[in-house]
Amino acid sequence: MFWMVAGSLCFATSPDSKELMGQRFLTFNTIVRVRQIEVSRDTAHGPDESSIHTPAEGRVFREAIEKAWPGARITWAFSWLALHDERAQYCELRELVAGYQKQFGDEMTFIPGAYFSNMYNTREQVNRDLHEGLQRVSAIVGNGYRPKSVVAGFLAAENLRYLAEKENIHVCQGNIWSQYAVDHGDGEGSISYPYYPSREHFCKPARGKEDFIDVVNLDGWTVDFLCARIPGSRMVAGERWRSRQGVGPIETLLDMGTERGLQAMMHTTSSHFDDGFQRNGFAWVTCGWEMGLVEARKIYGYGGRNGMDGLGLWLSQTRKRWPDAKLITQGEFGERWRLHFKSNETLNYQFTHRGCGIRASEADQEIRWFMNRDFRLALLRNWKKDEAPLVIDFTRYDLPAKEPADPEPGKQSRNWSLMNRINQKGTRPQDQPVPFSGLSAEEQALIRKHYPDMTK
Repeated sequence: MFWMVAGSLCFATSPDSKELMGQRFLTFNTIVRVRQIEVSRDTAHGPDESSIHTPAEGRVFREAIEKAWPGARITWAFSWLALHDERAQYCELRELVAGYQKQFGDEMTFIPGAYFSNMYNTREQVNRDLHEGLQRVSAIVGNGYRPKSVVAGFLAAENLRYLAEKENIHVCQGNIWSQYAVDHGDGEGSISYPYYPSREHFCKPARGKEDFIDVVNLDGWTVDFLCARIPGSRMVAGERWRSRQGVGPIETLLDMGTERGLQAMMHTTSSHFDDGFQRNGFAWVTCGWEMGLVEARKIYGYGGRNGMDGLGLWLSQTRKRWPDAKLITQGEFGERWRLHFKSNETLNYQFTHRGCGIRASEADQEIRWFMNRDFRLALLRNWKKDEAPLVIDFTRYDLPAKEPADPEPGKQSRNWSLMNRINQKGTRPQDQPVPFSGLSAEEQALIRKHYPDMTK
């Protein structure tokens, strides 16, 4: 059996350090769109959501957040169609959100291609969309406004580099941690907290000046680490176990109801704001809550639920339990992180998470994650039986990585994942869990380079 010997944490006391370290952050973004899946400027799939994207839903949504968390600042990302639709409701909705930027300090920005822009568009086209979409946002808000971040689902490395070098934007929600076999694109393989991406692959942290992109790459949804092991979802004992269970509403409040869904959300939040805070010196939880979910029951059903009661409860209970927590825009958070971390060299994120007993968050399981610029490592064990842990993920970032080529008609690639040695999803024969001794001597040495007290 092996384990990591706990050590004391020491943090710098410079002004920059105080901006990030010793604090808890919640970021909250929402997507305003016309169709469910807007793959390009003029092509969209899925239901027409225009009937639930009106100023009425916008006000209900924003007022609920302000009531639960006075002073909160959130991020609104508009799709290409939502930025250009000339129907009265969209004109009024854009004006409303521009007003929230002035009233609350919210961030209004752009999302290209509805989370998966690179699946359907060339990198060159995505850059054009980013440029013109951001120009449109600035024109709507006025007074020289410029967002500090972009929402993108996941975004190719070349496009992240373009944001930094051409648009002077250095924060992007550019990966969805553990995204695999869900929705319309896969991007599994990154670390879950902020990092600077490599020019090779958006999931890979940059390892030096030669592959460094000056963009803080952010996750889109904080999920339960145990649930994240599932590729997509599966039925267990009559219930659907879903990989995205965490603080998002679809897999919690809308799927399970308010009481049980809220319990799952709070458990995931506490994993970061309690234990994670102690281990990493700061804590971050992030949630994407599409604006269409305010009244999505009108189109998608969801058992007649819209999740708004649960949203208010989650925010108010989080604020009460951790009164020092700050709910700020993702651009603000990313800039704070960027001030403190100038590179990935000192990244050393560690998390220990035990299940809450709801679905895939199994109460007898404990998962530990170690994440740095060289690799990510996950250890799983039955803590109630005090079993020896097994390695269920060892993704190496010191190996070459390559993203898919630009799509061609009929040749889109949905899988933009970075998988090599062992992956937590268990989809390949090589992904079978192994004891630490089952890794090669080279691999053990690489791990001990970062964690020398890790022993058999």
